[in-house]
Amino acid sequence: MLQKNKVIVFFKELITDTLKTVLLLFKIMIPVSICIKILQETGMISYIGDALFPLMKCAGLPGEMGLVWGTGMITNLFGGILAFISLAPSMHLTIAQVTVLSLMMLVAHTFPIELTVARKAGVRLLVMFLVRFGFGFLLGVLLNFIYSSFGMLQETVAMKLIPKASLHPTLLAWGLAELRNYGIIICIIFSLMFLIKLLKVIGVIDLITRGFAPVLRLLGIGKEVSTIAIVGLSLGVVYGGALIIHESETGKIDKRDIFYMMVLMGLCHSVIEDTILMMSLGADYTGVLIFRVILALLITYLIVKITKRLPERFVNRFIIRK
Repeated sequence: MLQKNKVIVFFKELITDTLKTVLLLFKIMIPVSICIKILQETGMISYIGDALFPLMKCAGLPGEMGLVWGTGMITNLFGGILAFISLAPSMHLTIAQVTVLSLMMLVAHTFPIELTVARKAGVRLLVMFLVRFGFGFLLGVLLNFIYSSFGMLQETVAMKLIPKASLHPTLLAWGLAELRNYGIIICIIFSLMFLIKLLKVIGVIDLITRGFAPVLRLLGIGKEVSTIAIVGLSLGVVYGGALIIHESETGKIDKRDIFYMMVLMGLCHSVIEDTILMMSLGADYTGVLIFRVILALLITYLIVKITKRLPERFVNRFIIRK
């Protein structure tokens, strides 16, 4: 009987959390879908694609995919995914291209919220923007180079979660297609939340946390911020944001350690949830998980080594906020 009650509570919390998240996300998704429709009907998509083509071409992507990345940076991953769902069916993208785009989105997204968190924690906003946008682009270029050089994942991606739509649907057909898209997003959110809650119950999250601790020590990040960094890496900046800001305001943590932690979290956070989310679109784990984690650790290590040699005055003026 007690076990049955726990199961009931588990699913009640799951449904409540899913509904709350869906309502919040739809406030972003609906305006995004309308804007994309307007851009499509007015022909502006082609102009945006032309403007972003040189940048996206370096990463082996169609110029139109710049709208997907830009939407993700301005809103969040779900906003970018909605843009992707609207544009991708006619693009005939390869698995490698979807993986590269997913990697870029995972590194650089939700800037209004997450960069504000970094600023309040004590890191200069411009620095974090350059770190996340710059390395998001560079990692995409590097991953595309690797896939292209070795002929990896060049098959056309099977977009099972993306409904088919005509190239020039009527407004009614477009509206029905959008409703189907929203239904897909709801299913994805529910599935992700179920998986995260299940991993917490069976103790996998705790195992991941203990496993990351030695790695952070090797990177040179102080033990005072290790726990917070692990929370962000495992579950995301949103989960660790309050802890980050609170601990930084106490003055007990070195500002450089906060900067290093924010760099690592910025390049690689929500390792479980966001990785599963992008793989559901067709991205391959080699890029969105293995490559992302390894390069995030390497970049953070190099930044730690370089900045520790910089004069305190330079760091205080250009990198951290006192």
